[in-house]
Amino acid sequence: MALTAALALGSLPGLVGAREPGPEQPIDAAAFRQVILATLGQAPSGGGGASDAALVSVGSDGRLDSSTSFVEQAGAQAAVVDRAAVALPPVPAAWSWKPAKYSLTGYASFYDHGTTAMRTVPRGTTIVICGAGGCVQRIVNDYGPAAWTGRIIDMYRPDFFAICGCGSWSGTTWVTVRVY
Repeated sequence: MALTAALALGSLPGLVGAREPGPEQPIDAAAFRQVILATLGQAPSGGGGASDAALVSVGSDGRLDSSTSFVEQAGAQAAVVDRAAVALPPVPAAWSWKPAKYSLTGYASFYDHGTTAMRTVPRGTTIVICGAGGCVQRIVNDYGPAAWTGRIIDMYRPDFFAICGCGSWSGTTWVTVRVY
């Protein structure tokens, strides 16, 4: 009975607070006024007073090319600005990581689920996995491998072969995992 009453109230828009559309409002005529955008080729010529000094350097067709010269306005002071010499410290060609909270070493394996799985850190933790072939930075987004397997991390197959420096027949590789 209560369900029927609730459905009946929902079907009556006046009781629920729906509003009728308001009366049509006329559109202001100023919204349709004409806008004229003059281009350089349509600039007024002569009789209108002094022309802009910047237009003196522009050719008759209004375009700049390699032979165009720029003319400064008479009496204008050219400001000479010396650039400050900037000396940057030498930066070594290496990664600039903040110190890791801790690191783990052990065996890594791969699987095809597209995730990086570790049991010892929570999901969302940023880690850097380094093997004989290089390093990759990943975010832990799965839980595994089981403690009895002897592995510390399960990696996505492309990541595994990017860092292992081993052949496709290999199933595990020795890695160092830095936890950030």
